[in-house]
Amino acid sequence: MLHVPVLLKEVIEVIMPIDGGRYFDGTMGEGGHARAILDRSSPDGHLAGTDLDSASISRLTENLKDYGERVHLFNKNFKDIDAVCLMLGWDNLDGILLDLGMSSAALDDPLRGFSFSLDGPLDMRFSPNAVTDARDVVNEYDEQRLVHILKTYGEERFAKRIARRVIDSRPINTTSELARIISSAIPRRFWPAKIHPATKSFQAIRMEVNGEVSSIEEFLPKAASLLKPGGVMAVISYHSIEDRIVKRFLSGNPESKVFPRRLPDELPGKGPVLSRLSNKPITPSDQEILDNPRSRSAHLRAARRVS
Repeated sequence: MLHVPVLLKEVIEVIMPIDGGRYFDGTMGEGGHARAILDRSSPDGHLAGTDLDSASISRLTENLKDYGERVHLFNKNFKDIDAVCLMLGWDNLDGILLDLGMSSAALDDPLRGFSFSLDGPLDMRFSPNAVTDARDVVNEYDEQRLVHILKTYGEERFAKRIARRVIDSRPINTTSELARIISSAIPRRFWPAKIHPATKSFQAIRMEVNGEVSSIEEFLPKAASLLKPGGVMAVISYHSIEDRIVKRFLSGNPESKVFPRRLPDELPGKGPVLSRLSNKPITPSDQEILDNPRSRSAHLRAARRVS
């Protein structure tokens, strides 16, 4: 089946790729957004892309070979956008895209350990070279630390009950085992209607394993400083934690109430000045949600660098 990236039409409309432009895709995934940007910026547009999944980079190297020297792939974290541009000799960018969604290929692979509906090892690492995996978090974190990540990254109201049940059930080795334990800690009358009761906890553990929040916070000011005047940064997020960070940054208010840590100095108003392209996030159409249910929670926010 052909992979169709989330909000593809909308991403192209806000970034507006041009011939000869330079673009950055921080989470290449299956390469759908990148391919569209390369097509629209032909014949001389270039795109640099990063992904922590080395297998994804290998697939993309083959799948995008027809674009030749116009595409530059790096097995790196998107927060290394500045290092990537330095290696390429790029001083600025015409467009930047960050899609914070999970790769379908990774999510559907039980050996990666991301899914509560597929039995597999507790892994959840975006990069196979990462030191910490989900098994470490689940089996080694103390109760206070577990409660903190479940509340902060998962906004889980039953964080204390879940943390206690997890600790009492150790050792835990598989995703299905963890999903069952988490579900048993939540009173059935409070199980969400449309999602699995372990969804928020799996999200929180994955975010902890991969340092996702700190990567986003480090990326945003770097990306803003690398945009040329008139260039556009677009970010697709899938849950409220990420969306709040992006919204506040693009609004010139990066001080997060959830994560009260000041970002570096390269902020809108202190350097690059960004202007949001819309006050509200762009969301998928009913038809896209019908065609791809995983897109239902996607929020696209975008801003143009003014100066």
